[in-house]
Amino acid sequence: MSSRTRAALTSVSLAALLSACASLQPRPELPEEAALPTGTGTALDDLIAAAEARHPGESGFRLVREGPEAFAIRTRTAQTAGRSLDVQTYIWHDDPTGGYLAVRLLEAADRGVRVRLLVDDMDARAKNYAFAALDAHPNIAVRMFNPFESRSGSLRFFLEALGSLSRINRRMHNKSWIADNRIAIVGGRNLGDEYFGASEEVNFVDLDFAMVGPIVRDASASFDRYWNSPLAYPMGVLAPDDVAPAALQALRERIAPQVAQAGSSRFAAELRANDAVQRLLTGDWPMHWSGKFHFVSDDPLKAAGKSDGVAGSQVLALLGPLTRASRQSLTIISPYFVPGKAGTQGLVDIARSGSDVRVLTNSLAANDVALVYGGYSQWREPLLEGGVKLWELKPAAGSTVESSFLGSSGASLHTKALTVDGRVAFVGSYNLDPRSTSLNCEQGVLVESAAIAAELEGQFRTDTSGARAWAVTLEDGKLRWNDGKKTHDSAPHASAGRRFQAWLARVLPIDSQL
Repeated sequence: MSSRTRAALTSVSLAALLSACASLQPRPELPEEAALPTGTGTALDDLIAAAEARHPGESGFRLVREGPEAFAIRTRTAQTAGRSLDVQTYIWHDDPTGGYLAVRLLEAADRGVRVRLLVDDMDARAKNYAFAALDAHPNIAVRMFNPFESRSGSLRFFLEALGSLSRINRRMHNKSWIADNRIAIVGGRNLGDEYFGASEEVNFVDLDFAMVGPIVRDASASFDRYWNSPLAYPMGVLAPDDVAPAALQALRERIAPQVAQAGSSRFAAELRANDAVQRLLTGDWPMHWSGKFHFVSDDPLKAAGKSDGVAGSQVLALLGPLTRASRQSLTIISPYFVPGKAGTQGLVDIARSGSDVRVLTNSLAANDVALVYGGYSQWREPLLEGGVKLWELKPAAGSTVESSFLGSSGASLHTKALTVDGRVAFVGSYNLDPRSTSLNCEQGVLVESAAIAAELEGQFRTDTSGARAWAVTLEDGKLRWNDGKKTHDSAPHASAGRRFQAWLARVLPIDSQL
């Protein structure tokens, strides 16, 4: 979740003492739509069907960590898709990488590919013109999840949020990119420069699963549930006057130069130099195969207040028993980590049972939402006292390593993943915090594979090294941050403004919103 969005939600939460009924009118009844089935004859069919046949009943998984590779997979599948492209996202930025992906989807639609775009409206509302223009293409359908009734204007946004807080405060945080029902990319990444390592400022350390096999059809089934949900509104219903051929032509003319300029960018040079990307382009793309996997997603009506609270989290219902059964190790990566009383006690219980419980989250200086760090900080000492090990990512974690996937300036953790006992791995959109558990719709993929778990734990060891993170400890009852070279007695490199925001989150009753 972006800092702008979380900050907006939090400010609304503080300002609104009472919430009124939503002003959005019910969506008209629409016929059910389903993902197009797999077939033969497309480039992806030819590439993937043979691999699936060699692994009956199994699915293939690849952890995609580096931003350039994540971007290249999406562009490559958009270029080679011959039947369908289904894209579900929380954020789609209007920036060079976001524009480039839009061009590739337009090109796919131009050659007859059916494109469905499902976007959460919290961030998308400001780009209503672009999404409405895309919807004007005969082969592209765009729907907004849990939309605002007003389509423009900051004041109208604020007033509608005040009057509909109980609804507006719930968002769709899921991210999927599915091509020809043959390959799916699922995980924590939104679509935009900072998620692909293309920003000249701060980039996110993120993670996807690229997947082939039966798990892809599970991802498509989840997409269909959200697409057909009464909370998914077609652009033609929300902004019929803006869905026009002239708007589509204007959009084409506006974003086409972005593609031309992209070839000379730093990011383009990184794509050309990136070994993983070049191997991908030649078809050398190893995967781990497993027959034990599970795609999980919350009921889309969770965003309407159905199955409320912890009971509404299908992701937690899957992960809770799994983590409690840990006997050797539990490794957690969560950028927004606010375990609360029950979560803290649960992790402490696991640690006291003999399991090595390790958590990596953002430091105050690296966290793009300082309020969330404040929510986490009040549980830090009980966790450490209970035997849980903590690390906090440095804000310039990428500046001391050779890879440029973190960009040229700073880094912020955005990966949501865990491993259990070195045999099971989970990657998804779910943060271990109250918002992901009780308010937002989330999803993820669980796979039993010692190889994948070992790879993920290797990434954890790299990211918790002194070059990238501070180990947080308790010494004589006092917190310490140590990277092996220097010890700090307060959150390192954090500005006074960030410290104030973190303190504010500790004293105000806003934990449920974090």
